[in-house]
Amino acid sequence: MSDAHTVRLEPVGVEFEVDKGETVLNAAFRQGIALPHGCKEGQCSACKCVLLDGEVDMLKYSTFALNDMEKDAGHILLCRTLAYSDVEVELLNYDEEVLSKSIAVKAYGGRISNVERLTHDIRGIEIELQAPIKFWAGQYVDITVTTEKGETITRSFSMANTPDQTEKLSFIIKKYPEGKFSGELDSGGIRAGAEVNVVGPYGTCFRREGRHGPLVLVGAGSGMSPIWSILNDHLKSGEERPVYFFYGARTRQDLFHLERISELTTRHSNVNFIPVLSHANDDEAWKGARGFVHETVDATLKQLEVDGQGDVYACGPPPMIDALQPVLFMNGFESERIFFDKFTTSSGATTGH
Repeated sequence: MSDAHTVRLEPVGVEFEVDKGETVLNAAFRQGIALPHGCKEGQCSACKCVLLDGEVDMLKYSTFALNDMEKDAGHILLCRTLAYSDVEVELLNYDEEVLSKSIAVKAYGGRISNVERLTHDIRGIEIELQAPIKFWAGQYVDITVTTEKGETITRSFSMANTPDQTEKLSFIIKKYPEGKFSGELDSGGIRAGAEVNVVGPYGTCFRREGRHGPLVLVGAGSGMSPIWSILNDHLKSGEERPVYFFYGARTRQDLFHLERISELTTRHSNVNFIPVLSHANDDEAWKGARGFVHETVDATLKQLEVDGQGDVYACGPPPMIDALQPVLFMNGFESERIFFDKFTTSSGATTGH
Protein backbone atom coordinates (compact mmCIF):
# COMPACT_ATOMS: atom_id res chain seq x y z
CA MET A 1 0.00 0.00 0.00
CA SER A 2 1.45 3.35 -1.05
CA ASP A 3 1.78 6.24 1.39
CA ALA A 4 1.32 8.73 -1.45
CA HIS A 5 -1.85 10.72 -2.02
CA THR A 6 -3.17 12.61 -5.03
CA VAL A 7 -3.48 16.40 -5.02
CA ARG A 8 -5.83 17.98 -7.55
CA LEU A 9 -5.53 21.69 -8.30
CA GLU A 10 -8.58 23.65 -9.39
CA PRO A 11 -9.48 25.46 -11.58
CA VAL A 12 -6.52 24.27 -13.68
CA GLY A 13 -7.23 20.52 -13.32
CA VAL A 14 -3.60 19.60 -12.61
CA GLU A 15 -2.96 16.47 -10.53
CA PHE A 16 0.20 15.20 -8.83
CA GLU A 17 1.26 12.91 -5.99
CA VAL A 18 2.48 13.92 -2.54
CA ASP A 19 4.46 11.50 -0.37
CA LYS A 20 3.98 10.92 3.34
CA GLY A 21 5.69 13.67 5.33
CA GLU A 22 6.17 15.85 2.23
CA THR A 23 4.52 19.26 1.96
CA VAL A 24 2.19 19.83 -0.98
CA LEU A 25 4.39 22.67 -2.27
CA ASN A 26 7.58 20.58 -2.19
CA ALA A 27 5.79 17.73 -3.96
CA ALA A 28 4.72 20.14 -6.70
CA PHE A 29 8.26 21.51 -7.03
CA ARG A 30 9.71 18.00 -7.24
CA GLN A 31 7.39 17.15 -10.13
CA GLY A 32 7.93 20.36 -12.05
CA ILE A 33 4.69 22.13 -11.14
CA ALA A 34 5.42 25.78 -10.34
CA LEU A 35 2.84 27.02 -7.85
CA PRO A 36 2.76 30.54 -6.41
CA HIS A 37 5.24 30.75 -3.53
CA GLY A 38 7.37 33.12 -1.54
CA CYS A 39 9.26 32.23 1.62
CA LYS A 40 8.48 28.47 1.54
CA GLU A 41 8.36 28.64 5.36
CA GLY A 42 4.82 29.72 6.27
CA GLN A 43 5.88 33.34 6.86
CA CYS A 44 4.19 34.97 3.85
CA SER A 45 0.85 34.26 2.19
CA ALA A 46 1.94 33.69 -1.41
CA CYS A 47 0.89 30.01 -1.46
CA LYS A 48 -2.44 30.50 0.34
CA CYS A 49 -5.37 28.59 -1.20
CA VAL A 50 -8.66 26.90 -0.26
CA LEU A 51 -9.01 23.26 0.76
CA LEU A 52 -12.04 21.91 -1.11
CA ASP A 53 -11.81 18.27 -0.03
CA GLY A 54 -9.54 15.91 1.88
CA GLU A 55 -7.75 15.59 5.20
CA VAL A 56 -4.64 17.69 5.87
CA ASP A 57 -2.55 19.03 8.70
CA MET A 58 -0.23 22.02 8.70
CA LEU A 59 3.25 22.44 10.08
CA LYS A 60 4.01 25.52 12.19
CA TYR A 61 3.24 28.79 10.39
CA SER A 62 2.83 32.50 11.07
CA THR A 63 -0.66 33.84 11.76
CA PHE A 64 0.45 36.85 9.69
CA ALA A 65 0.41 34.51 6.68
CA LEU A 66 -2.81 32.74 7.68
CA ASN A 67 -5.02 34.10 10.44
CA ASP A 68 -7.47 32.03 12.45
CA MET A 69 -10.51 33.36 10.59
CA GLU A 70 -9.00 32.32 7.25
CA LYS A 71 -8.05 28.91 8.61
CA ASP A 72 -11.60 28.35 9.91
CA ALA A 73 -12.89 29.27 6.43
CA GLY A 74 -10.81 26.45 4.90
CA HIS A 75 -7.70 28.32 3.78
CA ILE A 76 -4.34 26.56 3.91
CA LEU A 77 -0.70 27.32 3.11
CA LEU A 78 0.66 24.81 0.60
CA CYS A 79 4.22 25.17 1.94
CA ARG A 80 3.05 23.91 5.35
CA THR A 81 0.38 21.39 4.29
CA LEU A 82 0.75 17.63 4.78
CA ALA A 83 -1.87 15.39 3.10
CA TYR A 84 -3.48 12.46 4.92
CA SER A 85 -5.86 11.57 2.09
CA ASP A 86 -6.42 12.53 -1.53
CA VAL A 87 -6.82 16.31 -1.59
CA GLU A 88 -8.58 18.86 -3.78
CA VAL A 89 -7.41 22.46 -3.62
CA GLU A 90 -8.63 25.72 -5.20
CA LEU A 91 -5.78 28.03 -6.20
CA LEU A 92 -6.45 31.68 -5.33
CA ASN A 93 -3.48 33.02 -7.26
CA TYR A 94 -2.04 31.28 -10.25
CA ASP A 95 -0.36 32.22 -13.48
CA GLU A 96 -0.95 29.97 -16.48
CA GLU A 97 2.35 31.11 -17.99
CA VAL A 98 4.20 30.10 -14.81
CA LEU A 99 2.52 26.71 -14.82
CA SER A 100 3.33 26.21 -18.50
CA LYS A 101 7.02 27.02 -17.92
CA SER A 102 7.45 24.84 -14.85
CA ILE A 103 10.84 23.26 -14.24
CA ALA A 104 11.29 20.37 -11.82
CA VAL A 105 13.23 21.31 -8.70
CA LYS A 106 16.33 19.14 -8.33
CA ALA A 107 19.48 18.97 -6.20
CA TYR A 108 22.89 19.61 -7.75
CA GLY A 109 26.37 19.15 -6.34
CA GLY A 110 28.95 21.85 -6.98
CA ARG A 111 31.80 23.95 -5.67
CA ILE A 112 32.44 27.65 -5.21
CA SER A 113 34.96 28.50 -7.91
CA ASN A 114 35.38 32.23 -7.32
CA VAL A 115 34.63 34.95 -4.75
CA GLU A 116 34.84 38.60 -5.86
CA ARG A 117 34.57 41.86 -3.90
CA LEU A 118 32.25 44.16 -5.87
CA THR A 119 31.78 46.91 -3.26
CA HIS A 120 32.48 47.28 0.48
CA ASP A 121 29.37 45.18 1.24
CA ILE A 122 28.50 43.33 -1.98
CA ARG A 123 30.21 40.14 -3.11
CA GLY A 124 30.06 38.14 -6.31
CA ILE A 125 30.44 34.36 -6.24
CA GLU A 126 30.56 31.70 -8.92
CA ILE A 127 29.54 28.08 -8.47
CA GLU A 128 30.53 25.28 -10.83
CA LEU A 129 27.89 22.56 -10.94
CA GLN A 130 28.48 18.85 -11.54
CA ALA A 131 25.47 18.72 -13.89
CA PRO A 132 23.61 21.36 -15.94
CA ILE A 133 20.61 23.14 -14.42
CA LYS A 134 17.67 24.60 -16.30
CA PHE A 135 16.15 27.86 -15.05
CA TRP A 136 14.51 31.06 -16.26
CA ALA A 137 16.15 34.48 -15.93
CA GLY A 138 15.15 35.95 -12.56
CA GLN A 139 14.82 32.67 -10.65
CA TYR A 140 16.77 31.59 -7.57
CA VAL A 141 18.18 28.50 -5.86
CA ASP A 142 18.82 27.39 -2.28
CA ILE A 143 22.54 27.00 -1.60
CA THR A 144 23.78 24.85 1.31
CA VAL A 145 27.42 25.01 2.41
CA THR A 146 29.37 23.84 5.43
CA THR A 147 31.75 26.43 6.88
CA GLU A 148 35.34 25.84 7.95
CA LYS A 149 34.04 25.49 11.54
CA GLY A 150 31.56 22.80 10.50
CA GLU A 151 28.36 24.91 10.58
CA THR A 152 25.86 24.16 7.81
CA ILE A 153 24.17 27.22 6.29
CA THR A 154 21.39 27.36 3.69
CA ARG A 155 20.42 30.57 1.92
CA SER A 156 18.42 31.54 -1.17
CA PHE A 157 20.20 33.52 -3.90
CA SER A 158 19.11 34.62 -7.38
CA MET A 159 21.24 33.80 -10.39
CA ALA A 160 22.98 36.76 -12.05
CA ASN A 161 23.93 34.81 -15.17
CA THR A 162 21.65 33.99 -18.10
CA PRO A 163 19.93 30.60 -18.51
CA ASP A 164 22.20 29.56 -21.39
CA GLN A 165 25.00 29.22 -18.83
CA THR A 166 23.88 25.98 -17.23
CA GLU A 167 26.93 24.60 -15.42
CA LYS A 168 28.45 27.76 -13.91
CA LEU A 169 26.14 29.98 -11.88
CA SER A 170 26.99 33.49 -10.69
CA PHE A 171 25.41 35.36 -7.78
CA ILE A 172 25.52 38.89 -6.34
CA ILE A 173 25.29 38.80 -2.54
CA LYS A 174 24.88 41.72 -0.13
CA LYS A 175 26.62 41.56 3.24
CA TYR A 176 24.30 42.20 6.19
CA PRO A 177 25.41 42.58 9.82
CA GLU A 178 23.49 39.43 10.83
CA GLY A 179 23.99 37.62 7.53
CA LYS A 180 25.73 34.32 8.23
CA PHE A 181 26.47 33.35 4.62
CA SER A 182 27.83 36.74 3.59
CA GLY A 183 29.65 37.11 6.91
CA GLU A 184 31.41 33.77 6.46
CA LEU A 185 32.40 34.81 2.93
CA ASP A 186 34.28 37.77 4.39
CA SER A 187 35.78 35.95 7.37
CA GLY A 188 37.05 33.06 5.24
CA GLY A 189 34.64 30.51 6.68
CA ILE A 190 33.26 30.08 3.15
CA ARG A 191 35.89 30.30 0.44
CA ALA A 192 36.65 29.28 -3.13
CA GLY A 193 36.84 25.51 -3.35
CA ALA A 194 34.06 24.88 -0.83
CA GLU A 195 31.60 22.17 -1.82
CA VAL A 196 27.96 23.21 -2.01
CA ASN A 197 24.55 21.67 -2.57
CA VAL A 198 22.27 23.66 -4.87
CA VAL A 199 18.50 23.04 -4.97
CA GLY A 200 16.18 24.72 -7.46
CA PRO A 201 15.08 26.55 -9.44
CA TYR A 202 12.45 28.53 -7.53
CA GLY A 203 10.69 31.83 -8.10
CA THR A 204 8.01 33.28 -10.34
CA CYS A 205 9.70 36.66 -10.96
CA PHE A 206 11.24 35.51 -14.23
CA ARG A 207 11.38 37.17 -17.64
CA ARG A 208 8.25 36.81 -19.74
CA GLU A 209 8.72 36.52 -23.48
CA GLY A 210 6.83 38.02 -26.38
CA ARG A 211 5.60 41.10 -24.52
CA HIS A 212 5.22 44.64 -25.81
CA GLY A 213 5.95 48.07 -24.39
CA PRO A 214 8.89 49.24 -22.28
CA LEU A 215 10.82 46.92 -19.99
CA VAL A 216 11.19 48.58 -16.57
CA LEU A 217 13.86 47.03 -14.33
CA VAL A 218 14.27 48.20 -10.74
CA GLY A 219 16.94 46.90 -8.39
CA ALA A 220 18.76 47.79 -5.19
CA GLY A 221 21.54 46.03 -3.32
CA SER A 222 21.82 42.38 -4.34
CA GLY A 223 18.59 42.88 -6.31
CA MET A 224 21.05 43.54 -9.12
CA SER A 225 21.52 39.76 -9.40
CA PRO A 226 18.17 38.69 -10.96
CA ILE A 227 17.81 42.05 -12.74
CA TRP A 228 21.20 41.51 -14.40
CA SER A 229 20.07 38.05 -15.54
CA ILE A 230 16.74 39.37 -16.87
CA LEU A 231 18.40 42.28 -18.68
CA ASN A 232 21.02 40.18 -20.42
CA ASP A 233 18.54 37.41 -21.24
CA HIS A 234 16.26 40.02 -22.83
CA LEU A 235 19.11 41.41 -24.92
CA LYS A 236 20.12 37.93 -26.08
CA SER A 237 16.51 37.23 -27.12
CA GLY A 238 16.62 39.93 -29.79
CA GLU A 239 13.33 41.47 -28.67
CA GLU A 240 13.19 45.17 -29.55
CA ARG A 241 11.85 47.04 -26.52
CA PRO A 242 12.99 50.20 -24.76
CA VAL A 243 14.60 49.30 -21.43
CA TYR A 244 14.70 51.56 -18.35
CA PHE A 245 17.09 50.08 -15.81
CA PHE A 246 16.90 51.78 -12.39
CA TYR A 247 19.35 50.91 -9.62
CA GLY A 248 19.13 52.38 -6.13
CA ALA A 249 22.22 52.77 -3.95
CA ARG A 250 23.39 54.97 -1.09
CA THR A 251 26.54 56.53 -2.58
CA ARG A 252 28.77 56.21 -5.64
CA GLN A 253 30.86 53.70 -3.69
CA ASP A 254 27.84 51.39 -3.69
CA LEU A 255 27.63 51.26 -7.50
CA PHE A 256 29.29 48.43 -9.40
CA HIS A 257 29.34 46.75 -12.83
CA LEU A 258 29.48 50.28 -14.28
CA GLU A 259 31.92 49.32 -17.05
CA ARG A 260 29.77 46.34 -18.05
CA ILE A 261 26.64 48.49 -18.01
CA SER A 262 28.38 51.14 -20.12
CA GLU A 263 29.31 48.48 -22.67
CA LEU A 264 25.69 47.30 -22.78
CA THR A 265 24.24 50.78 -23.26
CA THR A 266 26.83 51.51 -25.96
CA ARG A 267 25.89 48.37 -27.89
CA HIS A 268 22.14 48.71 -27.24
CA SER A 269 20.91 52.27 -27.66
CA ASN A 270 17.44 51.34 -26.36
CA VAL A 271 18.86 50.50 -22.88
CA ASN A 272 18.75 53.43 -20.44
CA PHE A 273 20.61 53.02 -17.15
CA ILE A 274 19.40 55.31 -14.34
CA PRO A 275 21.37 54.99 -11.08
CA VAL A 276 19.78 56.73 -8.08
CA LEU A 277 21.75 57.70 -4.95
CA SER A 278 19.91 58.24 -1.66
CA HIS A 279 22.86 59.58 0.35
CA ALA A 280 24.73 61.81 -2.11
CA ASN A 281 23.87 65.22 -0.66
CA ASP A 282 27.55 66.01 -0.04
CA ASP A 283 28.69 64.63 -3.40
CA GLU A 284 28.84 67.70 -5.63
CA ALA A 285 30.42 65.70 -8.46
CA TRP A 286 27.37 63.42 -8.74
CA LYS A 287 25.24 64.60 -11.66
CA GLY A 288 22.76 61.74 -11.63
CA ALA A 289 19.44 61.20 -9.84
CA ARG A 290 19.21 61.69 -6.08
CA GLY A 291 16.71 60.43 -3.52
CA PHE A 292 14.93 57.11 -3.30
CA VAL A 293 14.73 54.92 -6.36
CA HIS A 294 10.91 54.70 -6.35
CA GLU A 295 10.72 58.51 -6.59
CA THR A 296 12.91 58.56 -9.70
CA VAL A 297 10.89 55.68 -11.20
CA ASP A 298 7.72 57.71 -10.64
CA ALA A 299 9.13 60.90 -12.17
CA THR A 300 10.57 59.03 -15.18
CA LEU A 301 7.38 57.11 -15.92
CA LYS A 302 5.34 60.33 -15.75
CA GLN A 303 7.80 62.11 -18.04
CA LEU A 304 7.73 59.24 -20.55
CA GLU A 305 3.91 59.01 -20.31
CA VAL A 306 4.21 55.22 -20.20
CA ASP A 307 0.66 54.90 -18.79
CA GLY A 308 0.95 51.26 -17.73
CA GLN A 309 2.40 49.97 -20.97
CA GLY A 310 5.18 47.42 -20.59
CA ASP A 311 6.42 45.09 -17.86
CA VAL A 312 8.09 45.80 -14.54
CA TYR A 313 10.59 43.56 -12.75
CA ALA A 314 11.59 44.82 -9.30
CA CYS A 315 14.03 43.03 -7.00
CA GLY A 316 15.44 44.28 -3.72
CA PRO A 317 14.70 44.89 -0.04
CA PRO A 318 11.06 44.99 1.15
CA PRO A 319 10.98 48.77 1.83
CA MET A 320 11.89 49.45 -1.81
CA ILE A 321 9.26 47.04 -3.12
CA ASP A 322 6.58 48.38 -0.75
CA ALA A 323 7.31 51.98 -1.82
CA LEU A 324 7.34 51.06 -5.49
CA GLN A 325 4.00 49.25 -5.67
CA PRO A 326 1.70 52.29 -5.29
CA VAL A 327 3.93 54.24 -7.71
CA LEU A 328 3.39 51.61 -10.39
CA PHE A 329 -0.36 51.39 -9.83
CA MET A 330 -0.67 55.19 -9.97
CA ASN A 331 1.18 55.08 -13.30
CA GLY A 332 -1.39 52.69 -14.75
CA PHE A 333 0.39 49.32 -14.45
CA GLU A 334 -1.88 46.32 -13.95
CA SER A 335 -0.78 43.68 -11.43
CA GLU A 336 -0.27 41.07 -14.16
CA ARG A 337 2.46 43.26 -15.69
CA ILE A 338 4.37 43.68 -12.39
CA PHE A 339 6.80 41.05 -11.06
CA PHE A 340 8.41 41.42 -7.63
CA ASP A 341 11.05 39.61 -5.64
CA LYS A 342 11.49 40.86 -2.07
CA PHE A 343 14.94 40.10 -0.68
CA THR A 344 14.63 39.38 3.03
CA THR A 345 17.40 38.67 5.51
CA SER A 346 17.18 35.85 8.00
CA SER A 347 19.04 34.53 10.99
CA GLY A 348 17.34 31.18 10.41
CA ALA A 349 18.63 28.33 8.33
CA THR A 350 16.68 28.52 5.13
CA THR A 351 15.74 32.00 3.94
CA GLY A 352 17.22 35.25 2.79
CA HIS A 353 18.53 36.36 -0.58
